[in-house]
Amino acid sequence: MAENQLKTLEKKIDELIALCQDLDRENQALKNSQAGWRRERKELIDKNELARSKVEAMIGRLRTLEP
Repeated sequence: MAENQLKTLEKKIDELIALCQDLDRENQALKNSQAGWRRERKELIDKNELARSKVEAMIGRLRTLEP
């Protein structure tokens, strides 16, 4: 009986180890994905700021043309 319980416990521990490994891989994939989204967000913010400054410069030049 104790041998059977030991094998059952060993199986459950192996399953738990496999689950932890799967969760570690998934966590790493999510961290990589998050890093990609953050880079993309920063690039979009930078492009938006560049466009805003160009539009503001154009408005400034147009105002100088007003009588």
